[in-house]
Amino acid sequence: MRKLGVLMIVAEDEPDSKRRIAAFRQGLQDLGWQDGRNIRIEYRWGAGQPDLIRQYAQELVALAPDIIVANGTPVVAELKQLTRSIPIVFANVFDPVGMGLVESLSRPGGNITGFSFVNPELIGKCTSLLKDAAPGVKRAALLHSPKINPFYPNLLRDLAAAPQSVALEVVPAAADTVEELQTMIVALARTPGTSLIIGPDGFMIVHIAKIAQLAAANRLPAISVYRQFTVEGGLMSYGPDTPDIFRRSAEYVDRILKGASPADLPVQQPTKFEFVVNQKAAAALGLTLSPTLLSLADEVIE
Repeated sequence: MRKLGVLMIVAEDEPDSKRRIAAFRQGLQDLGWQDGRNIRIEYRWGAGQPDLIRQYAQELVALAPDIIVANGTPVVAELKQLTRSIPIVFANVFDPVGMGLVESLSRPGGNITGFSFVNPELIGKCTSLLKDAAPGVKRAALLHSPKINPFYPNLLRDLAAAPQSVALEVVPAAADTVEELQTMIVALARTPGTSLIIGPDGFMIVHIAKIAQLAAANRLPAISVYRQFTVEGGLMSYGPDTPDIFRRSAEYVDRILKGASPADLPVQQPTKFEFVVNQKAAAALGLTLSPTLLSLADEVIE
């Protein structure tokens, strides 16, 4: 019986969480691994809280599993401090080289490898979609939680260094609590021409329904990397197909269990993306989405 630890940055009861874990379990099953038969899986859920992430990372390392699957940049950063011997397969991590998690994408070089998530180019694509949907917007406020995410200064610096890569000025919008989030969005709405980008962030996805409500109530065009934002009434979402990333992560778990070294397994980038549009949200914002934009959508919520 092999032992696998899974530490998720999100909460267990979120719809996206269930889709990701279902895809991961299916991926394992397709490769011959079944929980309770030839592998035992220990799950932990960080719920976007740094203290929980730290506690559960310590718990999983103490269990000495054969592999740990780590979801989210802060989770991997925490685990990296705790073990250099247990193989770690990450899913949905930003800039693993820049964050010092691996030596290079082609040869990670240590006990960590996996699947990256969002890069500056994707944020640039989000600004372009916002501009197409709401031509009057001039800037995009990038919502993030500094307490849980250490990579946003790097991302904002990269965007500022390549202004031609974005259709709108991107400005930081930091919030670590729901109260700060509400105050921030209300304040942003007072400046005409402002829109929102909800990037990769464990805190933000935990509160994605609340953010969708606040964006609508304050009449802010918004886009998220998470599909659930649009399902909850947000205007648009564009980002990697996260269940696909988790399904592919099962392949690396399989290869490591069969003797491969994480040091030799290249970090892989997303290959499938989803663009979802909410027509009802657009109408409430007084926006008429062009046929061209709608034709690009993988799903249109009426």
